[in-house]
Amino acid sequence: MNIKSIIELHDLAMSQVENYPHARSLLKEIGAEKGKHFTGVAGPRGVGKTVLLKQMAVQDPKALYIALDTLDRSEDIFELIKKLNQDYGYFRFFLDEVHFHPRIDEVLKKAYDFLDIHITFTSSVALALNQSAYDLSRRMVLRPLNPFSFREYLFFKRSEQVAQLSLEQIFNKEWTPEHLRAGVHFDDYLRGGLMPFALNEPEPLEILRNILGTIIRKDIPTVARLLVDELDTIAKLVEFTGRSGVDGINYTSLSNNLGITKYKAEQYLGLLERAFILQRIFPKGTNVLKEPKVLMALPYRLLYRELEDSIGGLREDFFAEMMRHSSTPVHYLKTKRGTKTPDYLLSDGTVIEIGGKGKGLSQFKDVVADRKYIFAHSDQTDGIKRPLFMLGYLT
Repeated sequence: MNIKSIIELHDLAMSQVENYPHARSLLKEIGAEKGKHFTGVAGPRGVGKTVLLKQMAVQDPKALYIALDTLDRSEDIFELIKKLNQDYGYFRFFLDEVHFHPRIDEVLKKAYDFLDIHITFTSSVALALNQSAYDLSRRMVLRPLNPFSFREYLFFKRSEQVAQLSLEQIFNKEWTPEHLRAGVHFDDYLRGGLMPFALNEPEPLEILRNILGTIIRKDIPTVARLLVDELDTIAKLVEFTGRSGVDGINYTSLSNNLGITKYKAEQYLGLLERAFILQRIFPKGTNVLKEPKVLMALPYRLLYRELEDSIGGLREDFFAEMMRHSSTPVHYLKTKRGTKTPDYLLSDGTVIEIGGKGKGLSQFKDVVADRKYIFAHSDQTDGIKRPLFMLGYLT
């Protein structure tokens, strides 16, 4: 692609920014960063990474936005950036979807070492750079861009601003009436409202279905050497997980049901986790097999089952997603014999059960813990019960 075409596409991208009057908080955080390091933004497709890059690029006349999936994979990106810098005076580069370029880690290293520029880039598959043969650790900082928290959804969708809460505030019921009232919108959030593209789309699940296909057929093959039939198996793995209950989905069950080895099940789950489709929660305790509990990113489960049929899984998907967003380490509980116990254990020893209105103290039988809470899909706040949607105010 010639320079003129690249600049024309940049100008076209900048003309679209006015369609997005609100910005995610990450824009301000990245803008306040100091130092020479490059910044990477990793997050699932449809989460708003491209919009974020365009919003940053439009603020600087010496910045250039480049979508790498519009370039030929044989393009020498380093020489292109060098020419744009030295001949055209661009000093800040915003590179979108860098995993489409097979040698992007080499490009970033050379650009950092030999050019006086700054690069901000995005990727929908957060593993290529982590597995790089080059030492990029001191040259870049990776920042996650997650789907909307429930709190962000209320702001972007409904223009309602509620304060952020900590886990301790939630445990201690230190919220406001506004926090409680907003809970009436929680089911709309679970139905797909957490994806930014759903703000203007009445049927977000159809778009999500197309995104999933693109991730499996286009994104994952750019970072992993897989056969075509392996991609079919990965699609079946996602569908099997979506159609199943949350208990019992692990390496062994996937191996048995899909006819693959446990090694392959672990490999595929790792790829899907890094592509922001599935999430693994590992057990805590002694004498237990270190197989994970497999959850889905919201709202992928709804591609395979209706809300009423999948609500139990969606609740746990939401919990795990909010823990990840807030960088809260979490394990799932499992006894030595594999019998049922409360769902999750936080690093401070707090035991948490996720469920509907009917959950009670019986879930904590024989569990020794200083703090036990039930996060129920309701507005109940009596005793140890807390509304599940309150966890959506953590970020």
